[in-house]
Amino acid sequence: MKILVASHTYVVDLNCEKWRLLAHLEPGIEVTVIVPQRWQPGGVQQRSIVSRYWQDGSFRVVPVSNFSQSHQGLLCFGADLIPLLQEFRPHIMQVEQGSKALAYAELITLNRWLGLNAKNLFFTWWNLPYHLAFPVSLIEAYNLRQTTGVVAGNQDGADILRQRGYVGPIAVLPQLGVDEHLFRPLTQPDLANKLGIHPEDFIVGYVGRFVAEKGILTLYHALRQIRDRPWKWLLVGRGPLQAELMTIAATDGLSDRLIWVESVPHQQVPNYINLMQTLVLPSQTSQNFRTLTATGWKEQFGHVLIEAMACQVPVIGSNSGEVPHVIATAGLIFPEGDIAALKNCLLQLIFDAKLRLDLAKRGYERVLQYYTNRAIAQRQLAFYRSLF
Repeated sequence: MKILVASHTYVVDLNCEKWRLLAHLEPGIEVTVIVPQRWQPGGVQQRSIVSRYWQDGSFRVVPVSNFSQSHQGLLCFGADLIPLLQEFRPHIMQVEQGSKALAYAELITLNRWLGLNAKNLFFTWWNLPYHLAFPVSLIEAYNLRQTTGVVAGNQDGADILRQRGYVGPIAVLPQLGVDEHLFRPLTQPDLANKLGIHPEDFIVGYVGRFVAEKGILTLYHALRQIRDRPWKWLLVGRGPLQAELMTIAATDGLSDRLIWVESVPHQQVPNYINLMQTLVLPSQTSQNFRTLTATGWKEQFGHVLIEAMACQVPVIGSNSGEVPHVIATAGLIFPEGDIAALKNCLLQLIFDAKLRLDLAKRGYERVLQYYTNRAIAQRQLAFYRSLF
């Protein structure tokens, strides 16, 4: 089986691991990932990424000239894509830019013009209802008519596609898995000492952007209500709410309870997660987020949850978006924005060491079963085979 994948996501080599493993699951599988030659990720990443060709056996990443270097929906590829398709002749073509992407329309059209007879698939994270105006509505309608199968990153995304009239096969799978060899339990005495963490401290962790929709103010207020307990809050990341959190913590006399760590390289994140007694993802649905075609945001997956679970760190998450599906019964879930409920979750873990151990074990088992790169690759391949 020859599989072609197109996405800006894979300009980062680390993100390609699922596809590399899929190509090596068994003989006869070839995976070619095409990426834009140059991409500007945005957010904390200020520099453009210049892609490189690389190969590992039957897996390869091929940069292709591109138009639009920063907008996912407007990304499309240059004429050098045509000889690549003619040479590779894939059986599966999966474009990971959503249902209304120009790149997906482009690959669908080239599939027909070049007589490839490949199955057309797309991946989407989008998990809120939306309305499309012309001409974007026309592009999505064209794309959906030609689609053989969909990989949705979350259950809400699958449900929305059904509401929009798509009746074909859908698999609910995250785009990226977790590397269980990197994210694993490790003691970190030197790092703990460096950060001023003592054995009696109960470390509540947060890893991600310091923005309102991630609910970190809710977490702060829940912690403030249990200031009589020996907690410290380890925050790994950056964002515009950092200054506000520092100010209110100083006003409340809690500055010494907050441990700030600027964004660190991904391979170092497990070191910090392993300092935590719990990791909290308190995401909150927001209407303030806007794209060209939609308004609103709710948690699309919460990748840090599976990283913590792989480290056998108990997790607490809000019920925003996909979080309850990711955690299932392997952690604690509270209603988004509910300070009292989050406080109670924290107190459960502070007082109940047995519960912490049980959730750590369940989380680890869930990650190994569903969320490692290999586990996702196996499920992805099974879905592809079901389409023939």
